Amino acid sequence: MSMLDGILKQVAGSPDTVASLAEKVGVDPGMAEKALAALGASHPAEGDTMELAAQKTGLDAGALGSIVEGLGGEGALGDLAGRMQGDSNLGGIMSMLDRDGDGNPLDDIADMASGLFGKK
Repeated sequence: MSMLDGILKQVAGSPDTVASLAEKVGVDPGMAEKALAALGASHPAEGDTMELAAQKTGLDAGALGSIVEGLGGEGALGDLAGRMQGDSNLGGIMSMLDRDGDGNPLDDIADMASGLFGKK
């Protein structure tokens, strides 16, 4: 289970997993996870959430809007963002791990892990 799956279980009205959300909106689970991470990080930032998330993911506003609606709307997005920034400071940790700034630290973590095992 990913960190985002654990957070989604706490967001009222949202699907329980990234895979469920991806299926609901018709996108690849990896892209849904990347979009959620970017949307959650962009929501509290200065500027338009959709524009900021689009810059981080390369997805257009329509696709991001579908993901927000599948999540449960603006309120659920605010809840997701708040939980990502919450007491555990998951948002800060995710930002530190996101070396390439694409809004998804998972690819960077995989790169770090492969480097540890001499595969890079």
